[in-house]
Amino acid sequence: MLLLALDTATPAVTVALHDGTDVIASSSQVDARRHGELLLPAVDRVLAEAGLRLDAVTAVVAGIGPGPYTGLRVGLMTADAFGLALGVPVHGVCTLDGLAFAADLEGPFVVATDARRKEVYWARYADSRTRLTDPAVDRPADIAGQVSGLPAVGAGALLYPDTFPRAHEPEHVSAAALARLAAEKLAAGEELPAPRPLYLRRPDAQVPKNYKVVTPK
Repeated sequence: MLLLALDTATPAVTVALHDGTDVIASSSQVDARRHGELLLPAVDRVLAEAGLRLDAVTAVVAGIGPGPYTGLRVGLMTADAFGLALGVPVHGVCTLDGLAFAADLEGPFVVATDARRKEVYWARYADSRTRLTDPAVDRPADIAGQVSGLPAVGAGALLYPDTFPRAHEPEHVSAAALARLAAEKLAAGEELPAPRPLYLRRPDAQVPKNYKVVTPK
């Protein structure tokens, strides 16, 4: 197995290679506005670090969010392109699950990433491998009762200490954690989600109300 993992659902542009035993190369850069510029060079970098070519990859794993539309589509479209070009399967992993796996906490806790608009993408976990709730997007104050007293990880938790007073790192997901989680699940025969985006809310760009269609005479 040579698993190529990548995630662009958060400000981190992160890539890793997993050889079936462990991560052999990884790269992470935080820049919310340059996902498209940074992703392919990061793939080249981890392949060079591992001394391998892209055609050695046997499967691709992509973080499916939740996350903003622009960032998510960069990673998922790239993963799909690699899968088609190489003729290998492409799997999805929830980005929040990757953060939970990296946190390696015991007992219930929360993962929350920054959804902007003073909201967070979040979910509750029983442990680092077991999600208890579906990913959701909410204002921190609206979920305070559901997360009260629980440890929390992720940029969203760190941004709102009143709601998440026990927040700590990791701040962003790493493809290394995503790769380890995916490899573990695949080895156990578990089915991973399809590589389709979890947006959770409508895109900012919408057709204006009362839009008048102009037809040629």
